Amino acid sequence: MRTRIATTGAVVVAAWALPYGLGSYTIHVVDIALIYALLAIGMGLAMGVSGQINLAQVAFFGVGAYSVAILTTHYGYGFWPAALLSVLATVVTGLFVGIPALRMQSHYLGIVTLGLALGFVNWITNAHISGGADGISGVPGPTLPGVDLSSEYLYYYLEAVVFGLALVFGLFVVRTSLGRRLRAMRDDSLAAGATGAEVPLLRMTAFLLASLYGGLAGVLYSGLIRYVAPETFSIANMFILLAMVVIGGRRSLVGCVVGAIGLTLVREWLSDFSTYAQLGYGVVVVVMVVFAPTGLAGVPARLRGRYERWRGRETARAELRPFTPYSPVERPDTAGVLLAVEGVTKQFRGLRALDGVSLAVHEGEIRGIVGPNGSGKTTLFNVISGFYRATAGTVRLVGDDTTAARPYALSLAGLSRTFQNLRLFGQLTVRENVLVALDRSRTHSIWRYALWQPGVWMHERLLRAQADEVLERFGLADFAAAGPTSLPYGIQRRIEIARAMAARPRLLLLDEPAAGLNGEEVQQLIRIVRSIRDSGTTVILIEHNMGLVMSLCEKVTVLSGGNVIAEGTPQEVVTAPEVIEAYLGESDLAELGMDTPEAADRPDRAKEATS
Repeated sequence: MRTRIATTGAVVVAAWALPYGLGSYTIHVVDIALIYALLAIGMGLAMGVSGQINLAQVAFFGVGAYSVAILTTHYGYGFWPAALLSVLATVVTGLFVGIPALRMQSHYLGIVTLGLALGFVNWITNAHISGGADGISGVPGPTLPGVDLSSEYLYYYLEAVVFGLALVFGLFVVRTSLGRRLRAMRDDSLAAGATGAEVPLLRMTAFLLASLYGGLAGVLYSGLIRYVAPETFSIANMFILLAMVVIGGRRSLVGCVVGAIGLTLVREWLSDFSTYAQLGYGVVVVVMVVFAPTGLAGVPARLRGRYERWRGRETARAELRPFTPYSPVERPDTAGVLLAVEGVTKQFRGLRALDGVSLAVHEGEIRGIVGPNGSGKTTLFNVISGFYRATAGTVRLVGDDTTAARPYALSLAGLSRTFQNLRLFGQLTVRENVLVALDRSRTHSIWRYALWQPGVWMHERLLRAQADEVLERFGLADFAAAGPTSLPYGIQRRIEIARAMAARPRLLLLDEPAAGLNGEEVQQLIRIVRSIRDSGTTVILIEHNMGLVMSLCEKVTVLSGGNVIAEGTPQEVVTAPEVIEAYLGESDLAELGMDTPEAADRPDRAKEATS
């Protein structure tokens, strides 16, 4: 901590003293570099932190700059009122540009945002109010009492203050709950939704943040240059900005700043060789994407990771500790229906994955869902948890119709789940994976980031204390700072269950939790699931391990071909002729100690086989 404070202090002092050793042209280049650094922070928040491909950042830049120019020269506004209105106009534009992100992702979103940027450049080139290709000149600069901001040396200090506050705010966002959710959405939007992250609002928030920084940069640019023209906001400059972010490291705001300042200076040095410089930028970007995808900012972490792996051969490894059971709660004698699935059908064009499935799960129950591959088990989970919309039928959770509910709404209502194929947030630590699920706040509460930062920080400290408790209970404390994908498979399975339970659910869906586990890990899983049920959480699990199902589940539902073919106690189900024919077979019965249907009358033998 002391080293970090000392480093920050040294950087502040150096930045404050910088103009004293620079000529007039060099300070102009530095002023431009700070403006591009602001743009890069906004682009990093959208692309690197949130995973939203945003090629409209230069348009946000232009909206901010042109709004100041138009309001001051055409309508007589002072610089500061025009600056405030310009930032608001840019934020509104950012929300508009973010609308496509609600329906499309990946390169499709990039194409749409690039098209919007091209449309903006075309408009300012041809519109009368924007001055057409000639632009707008004579923009009045900002004024401060006793400070001559027409001097680029003094203007540097205004920029430095705005830039410093903007960088601190960006880092504050990234390292608290909002930034964690944005990063979770980037890593896996489906899993983020399942943990309660309001993905549509988060996507809009990413573009809002990007436009905020673009607007600030545009305001500072118009006050510095006093002239705006279309060529400043061209697509060529958009790709230069993209190169800055990629080279510096899109997932690190500090890396984005380093890339922006560094490439701005390099551009000035190579201004006499602009044609070759453009080619060089492209080559450098390709090299960085191939050999250092996390940019310059990611190089130290990669080197540190290699060193730690090398040292790990000689040092003691972290240990998975035993699970600490939850305190049991008293269960009512007559438990009500928690989940009701009524006649649910799911059609995928010509394939009917579910065909009129109905089941009722009572509170405090451990329900098993079994059946052959392709029988519709995971599809049923996806319908219950909101990932698929049922073609017909209804799903009710605690009596409420949740058939059309979004995954994040179901999570906030008390439903949590794991996945057949692990969906951990790979770029977040184990602690951060748990923190994402612990945070039950809504996205609309982000106003606190602008108006009440101490409240955000206090909430963050509370969440971290709760996360440590969850990790300690599940025996994962030694892995809190590790990346989950670097850990053994069995530990990753436990992390996913811990994350699901961090949301404090009433209903927990486990999709093949024993897959890939050895015998000891399966026994640990049985103890964990029983403790979860005893704590008051109802559990439904999909599983192919019939020994686990027999010993753990109180009631089993069997699916085949999208239909329920049997339901009852484990002993009743495994001896049903239709289940034997569709799923188990005689060899599976033999493994369970039930060679004939009459063996169902000898539950002691089944218990002995699965203990």
